[in-house]
Amino acid sequence: MYRITKESHFSASHQLFGLREGHPCARLHGHNYIVVVELAAEELGETGFVRDYHDLGALKAYIDEELDHRHLNEVLGDGCVTAERLARHFHDWCAARWPEVAAVRVSETPKTWAEYRP
Repeated sequence: MYRITKESHFSASHQLFGLREGHPCARLHGHNYIVVVELAAEELGETGFVRDYHDLGALKAYIDEELDHRHLNEVLGDGCVTAERLARHFHDWCAARWPEVAAVRVSETPKTWAEYRP
């Protein structure tokens, strides 16, 4: 199996609702997010790629235009914008464009990662 990854970065705010009183994530706050999309294929295409990295620029354009420096609760219409749900959101967005998508990882902090892998 061949695997490639592409990493993107963005900054945004969010707020998590339904948490216990005093939980810091219940307050409006922001992160410097890292998104890593993983694509996999058993065979390489005619050009020797799983997928041309140039094609994946569409994800960066989406992030820059729709999510960067925005309030994610408003953009995604959700009161529970967790890293886990963002990983699923990005997976679904990518899988609609590239059938080779195997997983998406999202980091909110240097020490935390969430992954969606169907």
